[in-house]
Amino acid sequence: MKKVSPPQCLQNAFEENGLGHIDVFEFPEGTHTAADAANAIGCDISDIGKSLVFVTETSKPILIIMNGADQVDLDKVAGLLRLSVSKATAEEVREKTGYAIGGVPPFGHANPVETLIDEKLLAKDKIWLAAGTPTTVFSMSTTDLRNVTGVDRGVKISA
Repeated sequence: MKKVSPPQCLQNAFEENGLGHIDVFEFPEGTHTAADAANAIGCDISDIGKSLVFVTETSKPILIIMNGADQVDLDKVAGLLRLSVSKATAEEVREKTGYAIGGVPPFGHANPVETLIDEKLLAKDKIWLAAGTPTTVFSMSTTDLRNVTGVDRGVKISA
């Protein structure tokens, strides 16, 4: 593990939100999946916030930040949004967020993305999140995550 600089979009988001103090760490063995990240960091998988991108039937991107131990229930998400949703392709993820699958951070995207956050994840004090690449992560409080994303309350969207 070594401290590294995040991609510029993410660094800008840190600075714009008073989070310039957050450190980004690189794990050469990779943090592509929640399990990989938990193993590399040495934390419980439920302490990982995985950022998953979906698209609605109208092609609107939806970012779901999910507890690393759980799966997204697409029917629950569709019910909340009142639109059908499907997992974004690798190309759609890159186009909508500016990042590749496995490295999508919770904010600092190339384009605005509506965000939903799992209620179990927001019940934690501190979580680990992707920092723009499949080998980098950072830790932050869920209070800071709420402030940056504008998501006050988590939603019950786990399978």
